[in-house]
Amino acid sequence: MSDKIGEIIQDMEEYNVKFVRLQFVDIHGTPKNMAIPLVRPDQIENIIKDGLLFDGSSVAGFVDINESDLVIKPDPDTFSTLPWRPDEKGACRFISDIYWPEGKPFEGDPRYILRKSLDKIAKHGYEYNVGPEPEFFIIAEDEDGNIVPHDNGTYFDVEPVDQGTDFRRKLVMDLEALNFDIEVSHHEVGPGQHEIDFKFDKAMKTADAVITFKQAIKAIVDKMGYMVTFMPKPFFGVNGSGMHCHQSLFKNGENLFYDPDTETQLSQEAMHFMGGLLKHAKALSAVTAPIVNSYKRLVPGYEAPVYIAYGLKNRSTLVRIPASRGKGTRVELRMPDPSCNPYLAFAAMLEAGMDGINNKIDPGEPTEIDVFGLSLPELDDRGIELLPSSLWEAYHSLEVDDVVKSALGEHVYENFMKIKHKEWDEYRVQVFQYERNRYLEI
Repeated sequence: MSDKIGEIIQDMEEYNVKFVRLQFVDIHGTPKNMAIPLVRPDQIENIIKDGLLFDGSSVAGFVDINESDLVIKPDPDTFSTLPWRPDEKGACRFISDIYWPEGKPFEGDPRYILRKSLDKIAKHGYEYNVGPEPEFFIIAEDEDGNIVPHDNGTYFDVEPVDQGTDFRRKLVMDLEALNFDIEVSHHEVGPGQHEIDFKFDKAMKTADAVITFKQAIKAIVDKMGYMVTFMPKPFFGVNGSGMHCHQSLFKNGENLFYDPDTETQLSQEAMHFMGGLLKHAKALSAVTAPIVNSYKRLVPGYEAPVYIAYGLKNRSTLVRIPASRGKGTRVELRMPDPSCNPYLAFAAMLEAGMDGINNKIDPGEPTEIDVFGLSLPELDDRGIELLPSSLWEAYHSLEVDDVVKSALGEHVYENFMKIKHKEWDEYRVQVFQYERNRYLEI
C-alpha cells in the first residue's frame, strides 16, 4: 500500500466514510458520478488499483452500445470530502479517469485529452498553468414564475444593493474547505452576477477545480433557496458571464513568459504563444465558447471580446497582458465562457499557444486603443478580424484547423462536431417570440 492510499484510508476512517463518489465528466464537461457503499475504508485500495466497470454508452460523447464497457479509476490525488453535504458527512469524492477494459486510456475521456497535451510539453520540461475567472448568475423566480436575477447590484457594489454578500461568504468558506486558494470575490457588472477567482495552478488541477467549483456553487446556493447558472447570456441587455483564462508556461520553476531585458518585459515565448492563440482564435472559440448561447455574449457593447487582437492591459482585445511581471507574467484569453469543458478548453489553448512557440508565430503590434470604437473600415486597415458570431461559424472554423482538431483527438472531435451540428440544427428551426413580435403583421 502506498503512503498516499494509507493517508486516504486514515482520513476515511476519521470521517466515517460510508459512500465513495467516483466523479468524471462527459464531453460537455457535465459532472457525472456513481456512489459506492463501503463496508471498510481499506476497500478503496482495490478500487483505486483495479477500477470499476460501467456502461459508457449513455454518456454524451463516450461510446456506442456495441462497445459500452469502460473502466473508471479514481485519482488518489483528488480525494475530498463534500462540505456542501453537511447531512452526509460519511461521503467522499474522487475525480476519476476512464479506461478501456484492457487498460488503455479511453480516448473520449476529457481528462485524458488534457493529460495528453500536458505530457507532450512535459518532455521539454514545460509546465502549463491556468488561472480562470468563472462568472455566474444567482437567479430566482418572480411571482409570475419568470427567471430573474436575485438582486439589482452591479460591479463591486455593497449591501444593501448587493444581496450576494452572504452567498459569496458561504461559497468562499466551503471552497476553502475543498483546498481552493481563493484570491477575490465580488459582485459583477450584471444584476445577480458574481465572480469568485482562485489562484492559478497546474492545468490539470485547475480543470478539476473548475468542475468542483461549479458543482459546489450550484449545490450550496440550492440549499440557500436559489439557483446558479453558468449560462453565458441568461438575460438580454446586460453583460454575459465569461471565464477569462490567464495562462503561463514555467520551466525549472521560472516563468518563461517573463524577460526583464525587453521593453515590455515579455519574452519571445510569450509573444509567440500569443501569436498561436490569435492564429487559432476562430477554431478555439468552438471549444471555449461551445454553445449557441455563447455567441449572444460575444457581441460589441458588453465588455466581451469580439476582435482578434492583443493589447497590454487593453480589455477591449481578445488577448490581454495584465500588468503583473516576474512569476505573475501571463497571457489572458478573454473569449472562454463557463459553459465550456475546461479539460478540452485548456488542451486546445495549450496546443494553439505551443503551435505559436514552435513555429515562431508573430502576433504583430499590440492594439492599445478601444477596439470597440473602430469602424469596419478602420478594423480592415489594421488587419483586425472578428471572432465567429455564431456557433455555426465557430464549428466551421474548427473543421479547417488541424492544430485544434489534433488537440481534441479524433474520437472527441468527431463526437463534438456531431453534437454541435445537431445543436445548431435544433436552434435554427426554432421560432422565438421576438420574431412573432416583429413579423406577425407582415
